[in-house]
Amino acid sequence: MNKECNLNSKESEKTFKPTSRRDIRCLAFYLLYAIDRFDYSVSLEQMIENFRSGFNIDILTDSFAIEMVDGVIKNKEDIDKKMAPFLKNWRIERLGCCTRLILRLAIWEILNKKVALSVVINEAIELAKTFAEKDAYKFVNGILDELCKKMNFSEKN
Repeated sequence: MNKECNLNSKESEKTFKPTSRRDIRCLAFYLLYAIDRFDYSVSLEQMIENFRSGFNIDILTDSFAIEMVDGVIKNKEDIDKKMAPFLKNWRIERLGCCTRLILRLAIWEILNKKVALSVVINEAIELAKTFAEKDAYKFVNGILDELCKKMNFSEKN
């Protein structure tokens, strides 16, 4: 199984269609990152269209990636409030951009209970290894693990 995000296709003539959960999470991260860099002044719909035309990616508007990004954007303040107590001597704005976005995506998934916690945490760790600062994956793992314990989330919830 390929553990990397496969959105960077060198065959630009072909349309890339994310199908694996990892590719879908990578797409969600890319979209959220782009919107964050525009300081949330660009709509998700605009960004989807930019990705479709600029990167030749087949993005279905009802995909899980879009649901994730939309959920994070709409609930960003609530997600940050839930995350803040676990940061221990860190402020959210001090976190690296990629680390912050990966945590937001994972916390949204945890709160929505659509995927097993172990999968969400593992995928967040893999995103952090790929996109975030060196060793940020350890930080991401610790925050998400602690959040799940304190909020009494388990694989059974």
